[in-house]
Amino acid sequence: MTDVILTMRDIVKEFSGVRALDGVSLEVRRGEVHGICGENGAGKSTLMKVLSGVYPHGTFEGSIEFDGSPVEFRSINDSEDAGIVIIHQELALSPYLSIAENIFLGNERASRGVIDWHDTHEQAQALLDRVGLKDDADTPIMHLGVGKQQLVEIAKALSKDVKLLILDEPTAALNDDDSAHLLDLLRGLREHGITSIIISHKLSEIRSISDSITVIRDGETVDDFRMTDKDNTEQRMIRSMVGRPLDNLYPPREPHIGDEVFRVEDWTAYHPVDTSRKVVDGASFTVRAGEIVGFAGLMGAGRTELAMSLFGRQYGKHISGSVFHHGKPVSTRTVEEAIGNGIAYVTEDRKRYGLNLIASVAANITGANLHAVSKYGVIDLHDENDVAERFRTALNIKTDTVSRVVGTLSGGNQQKVVLSKWLHTSPDVLILDEPTRGVDVGAKYEIYGIINDLAAQGKAVVMISSELPELLGMCDRIYTIAEGRITGDVLREDATQERLMQLMTVGEN
Repeated sequence: MTDVILTMRDIVKEFSGVRALDGVSLEVRRGEVHGICGENGAGKSTLMKVLSGVYPHGTFEGSIEFDGSPVEFRSINDSEDAGIVIIHQELALSPYLSIAENIFLGNERASRGVIDWHDTHEQAQALLDRVGLKDDADTPIMHLGVGKQQLVEIAKALSKDVKLLILDEPTAALNDDDSAHLLDLLRGLREHGITSIIISHKLSEIRSISDSITVIRDGETVDDFRMTDKDNTEQRMIRSMVGRPLDNLYPPREPHIGDEVFRVEDWTAYHPVDTSRKVVDGASFTVRAGEIVGFAGLMGAGRTELAMSLFGRQYGKHISGSVFHHGKPVSTRTVEEAIGNGIAYVTEDRKRYGLNLIASVAANITGANLHAVSKYGVIDLHDENDVAERFRTALNIKTDTVSRVVGTLSGGNQQKVVLSKWLHTSPDVLILDEPTRGVDVGAKYEIYGIINDLAAQGKAVVMISSELPELLGMCDRIYTIAEGRITGDVLREDATQERLMQLMTVGEN
């Protein structure tokens, strides 16, 4: 008989009469990595919150068995006491505390009520060695990148004698190297008998690490298979996730490229704190009407810094260079000036910079162009609603009402709201920074279609992405950037992953 560590049967969870989970069942074998995939809003995270006690027993229907016994978790503490630890997509670390303090926060190494700092540091350092993090345990969290913070979260889980580790989108914000290291760590934990559940939109990663996979769609379990099965293809996963095959991950497009719309010459920006360090170094590029131009670079290469310094000088110091719109020099010193000159910037971090998560869909869509829905300085709520409804229909934003709080929408629909906000400013230059980050494969296809439609309307589109296949599938030309310098300008027909990677790592023109 197979050794099963977790069984969830017929889980039903409702929110205000809406079923987020509708009879989901899940079985996880001991010592394996079990992948869970599905579109945004399918119910993956909700299921894990049921398992971990975030949604306590009694607030849902169904049963859970863990490690051979029925369980009724009424809090996260209950699930952690049983050996289940969940690492959420939004990391729960205190930036001002050290690594060691974060690892043992709420689980302090103490004797008679007094913390033993020597023991705390020693045990923390041993855990860091185990997860392959070389930083000192006294380092403040604020000095670590997202990849290292993920490792601290795993070290924290290991300090609690974890039996089942749940990771929700652990590589969503990581570069390729950090992602590879994290997946290698999970393989190492598997070898030591620790069971893991990983939720991810990156199908190639989930296939490479998982022993078995469950697919959830619209709150129901629609597929279960093992990687040893012959038909364990990526197309099967996609078909199960979206309910239809996506034979081509990128919608077909026939480009019609016109005259130059946007040009940047010799753009330079320095780090906002270390003002001796250039983060953008003499960058020059052009974008034409109807053209999708990609920017490829490793993490920290300067892609986002270039975009943010161009759009209202939101990043950097001692910024210099020239911007031309339809051949005429323009100023983008402020966000208002940039918008006034037909430029829009969709940030890579929609939750922090792109949206007001506690405001309605309608308020978010109109937020960057309030003049269009105002009379005598007062917002006309009827006009605001009409504008929001128009974009809801045009971009297929899945919400029952534009009055809904935007923070309750799935990631893909939140991204469509951000796009709508900037389209409402009527730009002819759109800078899209990681436009599909944290978005499932079905929503990605819809967003790609929106981008293609914008190009067909004659918009000049700049697309920054960490996923080279995405750039190759969408862009007419691709600029490469390394150490703040543009190192290549490659036509679509000449572009390959190998060629782009070579240019992304040369570090010089």
